[in-house]
Amino acid sequence: MNVGKETSAAGRPRGHELSATGVTVAYEGADVVHDASLTLQPGEVTVLVGPNGSGKSTLLRTIARLQRPRTATLVIDADTDGLALSPREFSRRVALLTQGRPAPSGLTVRDVVEFGRYPYRGHWGKTDPDGRDAVDRALALTGVAELAERGAEHLSGGQLQRVWLAGCLAQETGVLLLDEPTTYLDLRYQIELLDLMRDLADEHGIAVGAVLHDLDQAAAVADRIVLLHAGRVIADGDPEDVLTPERLTGTYGIRIEVDTDPLTGRLRTRAIGRHHTRSERLSTTS
Repeated sequence: MNVGKETSAAGRPRGHELSATGVTVAYEGADVVHDASLTLQPGEVTVLVGPNGSGKSTLLRTIARLQRPRTATLVIDADTDGLALSPREFSRRVALLTQGRPAPSGLTVRDVVEFGRYPYRGHWGKTDPDGRDAVDRALALTGVAELAERGAEHLSGGQLQRVWLAGCLAQETGVLLLDEPTTYLDLRYQIELLDLMRDLADEHGIAVGAVLHDLDQAAAVADRIVLLHAGRVIADGDPEDVLTPERLTGTYGIRIEVDTDPLTGRLRTRAIGRHHTRSERLSTTS
């Protein structure tokens, strides 16, 4: 997969480093993200987690330039002002899969995925010689190649989610941002998407940043986890350092236990409700 147009000295595609500092975002005069910082490194998967309303999606959309910040500094590869780039140039470096994209009407799946090639087509119908191959690769990677000529309005929610992801992959950027990408996907495709995130980082050097609600999925796929609460980054580091019982319990407001899965060696979390253990159920009925 020819991800990204810039190559290393060895001729292999490479990702970009995306660094955001001092990000403050306000809605209707009230700050909802407070002086947050986030760095996405090539070849790493960084996952943002936190309760509803913690600012995860807002922060991701802000570094993708879809949300205007009150203050922010955005730097690509340590020397490029990400806020100064034209929309076309920025879109050659950073792609975002947003939540809740609508079902297009009157377009085939291939038509939708081809939208991802817009940064390379230029003005006045400029040709895109690499476009066909890029779209074919993206269709195959997301498992929707057999749907290429089907009308997009006839797809299920899970199929359409994979089609929109294929459009992001066809964009061939060095940074890929995913806002709750497992939404609408069944278990199989959730796992395949997490595997794809790892492949993009490990095999193609892409900097992947994602918002996930499932803490176990975050622990399984992430090199780094960023935990947010009330619009602030309260922890940023290795999954083992961030996903501690004390920190998660305090952040989510519910008892959360953490241990290691004996099969995978990954962290495993359990939120404990009032009726989740047999002893507690018995004590409430005695």
